[in-house]
Parts: sequence; structure tokens; C-alpha cells
Amino acid sequence: MRRLNGLVADVDQWRTIGGRIAEAGEYLELAEAEPDDSAMVDVERDVAAIEDDLGRIEFELIFSGPYDGRSAIIAIHAGAGGTESQDWAEMLMRMYLRWSERQGYKTEMLDFSPGEEAGIKSVTLEVVGIRAYGQLKAEHGVHRLVRLSPYDAAHRRHTSFALVEVMPEVEAAAEVQIGPDDVRMDVFRSSGAGGQNVQKTSTAVRLTHIPTGIVVTCQNERSQIQNRESAMKILMARLIAMEAEKRDREQTRLKGEHKEAGWGNQIRSYVLHPYNMVKDHRTDFETSNTGAVLDGEIGGFIESYLRSRVGATAA
Repeated sequence: MRRLNGLVADVDQWRTIGGRIAEAGEYLELAEAEPDDSAMVDVERDVAAIEDDLGRIEFELIFSGPYDGRSAIIAIHAGAGGTESQDWAEMLMRMYLRWSERQGYKTEMLDFSPGEEAGIKSVTLEVVGIRAYGQLKAEHGVHRLVRLSPYDAAHRRHTSFALVEVMPEVEAAAEVQIGPDDVRMDVFRSSGAGGQNVQKTSTAVRLTHIPTGIVVTCQNERSQIQNRESAMKILMARLIAMEAEKRDREQTRLKGEHKEAGWGNQIRSYVLHPYNMVKDHRTDFETSNTGAVLDGEIGGFIESYLRSRVGATAA
């Protein structure tokens, strides 16, 4: 039903813009039959508005992948560097939460591992909304931060890394075949801040997918059953993402070029010192408004990447 509603909305907006084009054409004929400067100004204004809306709708055609219309699961992992990288991971989490809020998407925290002093070691978020994955897949990769460290007594410049993984939400159990003997489940006590927050029972869950070696942990919920459900959701999303990456690698290989997305190949750099600049290394899209980007204004980066993937020119 969600997919059907999305298709109906797409058809409706194309029909609407088709009607507006027809009306503008009729109005133009009348304006040409009886020359009137004010009428021509109105026609030009209507045509400009139609062009803007048409450009926006045409951009949405980029979301033609098999999973692009789905919700997304996004996982953020702090890199090496202790507190500095863990703080950077938390900054990225806030950035994506703010972006999701602006898009009208609902978010839910599936797993959360706090940092030792500040920040987070890792977090897994579910972003619910049409085309959430289609947009957020542009964020998959290593993100690099350069700044004067607030955790360094000498206030020296530090470079931190965090890995962002983006996976499509699984919509049906039939999409992923997991045999009864393919998954091993281990339970353990959730880590906490101590005191009353320490779990006295083993509610945290670790799932290991034996055929692929994928390991998923979830300790955010108070119930072992809830943690297992969340962990299974993440596992199935990882399996779908793995299959999608295999297809993408094969298509890229057939095109004659391939670049591994590893830790040495960061997709974006956020520089807060000695100057302000956020630059995407895949598209060269950049901005000096680092504060706005870290507050969730990443639409320009997402659009430029998606357009580059289909050979279009970024607006």
C-alpha cells in the first residue's frame, strides 16, 4: 500500500503539470491573438514556475533503483582515535537526525553504543519515509573531520574519521532467505552508565549470520525479544545491501572502472580549521557554510551525487 500510494502521487503530479502546460499554451494563444504586455508577463511567470516544478519532478526520476523508494537503515561507526572520533560520530548522528526532520521523515534508534568519555562508538537509526534510502545512499562511506580538538589540552588540530553505512529497509520476509541454522544468537548484559541503569538480566542480543560472517548487536531496548527483532531487521537490511553492492560492483566492472569504498577513500571532508569548507570528493561539490551542513543541510551534496550517478549536470 505504501508503494502504491507513492506511485499514485507520482502519476498525479505528472497529470497536474500536464494540465498546467495545456492551460499555459491556451493562455499564450489568447495573449498572441490580442497583444497585451501584462498577459505575456503572466504567461512568462507561469512558464517559469512550470519549468521549476518540472525540474524537481525530473530529478525524482533518479530514484529508479529497486530499493530507492524505501525507508533506510543508517549505521554510524566511530573510527580510530578514541574520544575525538566518537564525538565526530555523534555530530554525524545529529546531522542526519536534523536532515530527516527537515524531510518530514520519522526516525527510530535501533541500537546505540555510547562513547567512553563523550560521543558514541556506534549508532543504528531507522529513517522511515518514501525515498529515504534513495537519498541517503549518497551518504554511504567514510566521512573525515579536521578541526581544533576540544578534547586536547594543547588545542591542536586533529583529523577524525567515521564510517556511515546505509541500507534499504526490508519490506517482506520473502526478500531475504535465512535458514533456521544460518543465524547464531548470543545474549549478554547491556552496557550502561552504571547505578540503576545497569541491566541485571541478559537483554542485549548478538546475531551472527554464519554463511556471510555478518555480526549484528542490539542492546537499545529493555526486552530481549525487542532487541532480537531490531537485530534481525538490521541483519536482513545488511544482506539486501550486500546483494545490491555485488550487482553494483559487477556493473561497474563491466563499465571498465572500479574504486573500492574503503577507509582510505573518504567520500567527504569537513574542515573546520584553518578554514571552513565541506567538500565531497566524488563530485567536487563544496560549501563554506559548515554550520548549516552539520545542522542537516546536506541536500546539495545528495543531489549532486545522485545527478552524477546518471551523468546529469548538478544544478
